[in-house]
Amino acid sequence: MSAELFIALRYLKAKRKGLFSMITTFIGIAGVAIGVAALIVTLSIMNGFQSDIKKKIIDAQAHIIIYGQIQAGETDYFTKRVKSVSEVEKVSPFVFGQAILTFKNRSTGVIVKGFDAKKEFRINNLESSLVHGDWFGKKTDAKAVPGAASQTAKNVPGIVLGEELAKNIGAWVGDSVILVSPKAVSTSIGIFPKMKKFKITGLIRTGYYEFDSGMAYTAIEPVSKFFGLNGGINGMGLMLSDIKHADKISVLLKSKLGLPFVVKTYADMNRTLFSALKLEKFIMTLILALIILVATFNIASNLLLMSVEKMRDIGILRSIGAKASFVRKIFLWEGNLVALSGIIIGVILGLSISLLIAKYPVVELPADIYYITKVPVQIKALDVLATIAVSYALCMLSAVYPALRAASISPVDAVRYG
Repeated sequence: MSAELFIALRYLKAKRKGLFSMITTFIGIAGVAIGVAALIVTLSIMNGFQSDIKKKIIDAQAHIIIYGQIQAGETDYFTKRVKSVSEVEKVSPFVFGQAILTFKNRSTGVIVKGFDAKKEFRINNLESSLVHGDWFGKKTDAKAVPGAASQTAKNVPGIVLGEELAKNIGAWVGDSVILVSPKAVSTSIGIFPKMKKFKITGLIRTGYYEFDSGMAYTAIEPVSKFFGLNGGINGMGLMLSDIKHADKISVLLKSKLGLPFVVKTYADMNRTLFSALKLEKFIMTLILALIILVATFNIASNLLLMSVEKMRDIGILRSIGAKASFVRKIFLWEGNLVALSGIIIGVILGLSISLLIAKYPVVELPADIYYITKVPVQIKALDVLATIAVSYALCMLSAVYPALRAASISPVDAVRYG
């Protein structure tokens, strides 16, 4: 142990003059600890929500989506061409379009997606989101829908709606709805909107409101004809071996396919949401960092008070040959010890609270809004290390001025007036 550290420890342990001096030390440590703990807990909760939202989006979507019309006879060729790109594991063709959904006297705009269930469920977890009924009338949940038919009528294709969408129009499994295409059909007696009847066979709940309130799913054949593609498709969903490489594969596919195909990753399709979450995390980090900044002022005032109290000791050290740098290191060590004490306590406290929230329903969320009852928590080592580094840097900066001032004290004046 160096002489500077030894003296700093003695000063920290020694009885201070008056209760106020002791309290300022504890306030400095407590301020840093509370700031660090608050920052770790907040970042962990925000990481948990971000991860939960990202999972829900990926569960209902593909890693990469390709938009572009493909004729009926070219689907297999195009699929092979896409799968020739490294890291593309599975491909699911689909038909995607906007329509108006009507039920009784209610109407709403929806995004209709038609797909091959076997292929689609290999690239996402949409199948597990079904809460009532079944996909496209293969079988019906008799418990959820008493008296419902076990098979959809042959001439009426099945459709699966988002649970929130079904609530908004007042429909349920077994009801018949009408899809109205924005494209009109010209007949001998005039121009009429194109309409097709579907039977609701199931309801899904992904946990992501945008999907649950505005998406409708059906088989690829009826919706392809409905949108005038005649057996063709206008998109493909891709699952990658590693989702982290989505941006790189997206660029490669863009260069390979060219126009008129549009390639988008899951992040591109939800860029506004992810940008808002990132900004929110940054702002919260900045605000909570102010708690640590306030605590550093307590450390600075404590060290300044100590330099006044220990003026005589400083004078004696200087008179027996101690250099100004020696005195400066003592006070830097003093600030270092206070900072480390606060940071260590704060990290332990923050991690403990985060784990407690993750394991027990300390804060209960309304399930009908968030689809979860517990606050999601995800502790990231990088965030914890960044919190420790920033906190330590701020604390050490606060110790610089008191250390320089203590080192500049004249040994003669210190002995005389200390």
